[in-house]
Amino acid sequence: MAPHAAAFADVVVRSVGRTEYEPTWRAMQAFTAARMADTPDEIWLTEHPSVYTLGLSGRLEHLLRDNGIPAIKVDRGGQITYHGPGQLVAYVLCDLRRRRLGVRDLVRALEASVVQWLDSMGISAYGKPTAPGVYVRISAVEAKIAALGLKVRNGCTYHGLAVNVAMDVSPFADIDPCGYPGLAVTQVADFGVTKSVEAAGAELAPILADHLTRR
Repeated sequence: MAPHAAAFADVVVRSVGRTEYEPTWRAMQAFTAARMADTPDEIWLTEHPSVYTLGLSGRLEHLLRDNGIPAIKVDRGGQITYHGPGQLVAYVLCDLRRRRLGVRDLVRALEASVVQWLDSMGISAYGKPTAPGVYVRISAVEAKIAALGLKVRNGCTYHGLAVNVAMDVSPFADIDPCGYPGLAVTQVADFGVTKSVEAAGAELAPILADHLTRR
């Protein structure tokens, strides 16, 4: 994924290629701290080398075994998740007050964006009020296909969502994904859809921007 930027409505979308997790997290913090009242909202599209991240509610007992993948404690909401090659990560740097959005409004917008994108490929998906993220049914089993976690500072968000596109999902077996023991995890490729992370980002970004600008 070659780094480039584009604008959809009043949202700047930056495709930054594969990036290390921690420097990207620090860059989000710095961007948010430096925001002015007129700073445009941004979406950063990336993928990361293999890493587990534990949110503010994350507990090490949900890391079931040491498989050599590093684990980082971070400041987003939620529990433990896995990032790795073949997963599209969309970081949403949004001024909630300017958009007159509550946190739950943004969560619903992000989930709805992923659901809409998956539907365009014939994949039926849904969000759950009690468990943020996007879910599908595969072989009659409910499975998570996208995870979501946010941080709000001074009315502005960072972190965002991670969509499993075409990746090795086996590292999820070594954790309780999002803190739920036995939660099944799947990906777009499991539905017979061939899609690169770059192509997924190019398709999902305008949908995300549209949902952010609807009010």
